[in-house]
Amino acid sequence: MTAFDSATKPLSNFSLVLVNYKTADMTRMCMELLRDYVKAQRIAVWVVDNDSADASLDYLRSLDWINLLERPAPNKEAGHIAHGKALDLALEKIETDYVFLLHTDTLIHDPEVFEMMMQTCLKSPNTAAVGCVEQLNRGLLRDTWRLTSRFCKHYVRRAKIHLGWRSKEPKPYRETHLKSFCTLWNARLIKSEGLHFCMDDRVPGYTLQDRMTGLGYGIRLLSPRKIFRYLEHIQAGTVAAAGTYGKNHRRTKMYQATLKRLQSQRGKTGWQISG
Repeated sequence: MTAFDSATKPLSNFSLVLVNYKTADMTRMCMELLRDYVKAQRIAVWVVDNDSADASLDYLRSLDWINLLERPAPNKEAGHIAHGKALDLALEKIETDYVFLLHTDTLIHDPEVFEMMMQTCLKSPNTAAVGCVEQLNRGLLRDTWRLTSRFCKHYVRRAKIHLGWRSKEPKPYRETHLKSFCTLWNARLIKSEGLHFCMDDRVPGYTLQDRMTGLGYGIRLLSPRKIFRYLEHIQAGTVAAAGTYGKNHRRTKMYQATLKRLQSQRGKTGWQISG
């Protein structure tokens, strides 16, 4: 673990937390985009490595401006459970009142996103979290079509079940849970209620959001149009980078194409594409 000394004690009231697992190219790009801002603002950055044992861990070990936690992850852990336990490990360590969760496939092009989200959160002392329920900015037309098709599928399945026909369980047609690619949480409130991110086998943060809402705390939602002015999220990038989908999978090809485009935009970085 790399620790900050007294001369670099964080000034901000928030920390950044990321979980790394075998995403060497994206991790490097993500961290390079954060470096100047967090060093200038003396923001505590916590990165938990989930037993990557690859070039991404070697890279993280070379950074003297982060707090690195190396977590031996059992092979039998599902990916989202390992991620959630890593978040909880970092939550135990942070000393700030607020924490931003980021994914290594989240690329912050304008760090003003942190100030914008903090100001949104501070409007009410009972706000537990600020974030977005969508992982992409699809635009109005695509969002409308997606909502309409999911609405129809939901009620068709409900009708089939009502009639006694065989049908899959209807899923909610509206997204309601914050996605953790860039989410601000009130760590002080979470700890005061004795809660944490991974409390069951659901996606980390989902049950926490439900519990905090049930306790009367607020959740502030940002539109995709607003939050994606500041950042880019490579949807399922962490999964594709780890090779989970396979080389010929649609999302793997999308990940490779996106990474090449972003690296080309970065110009003289010299970063190489893996795989």
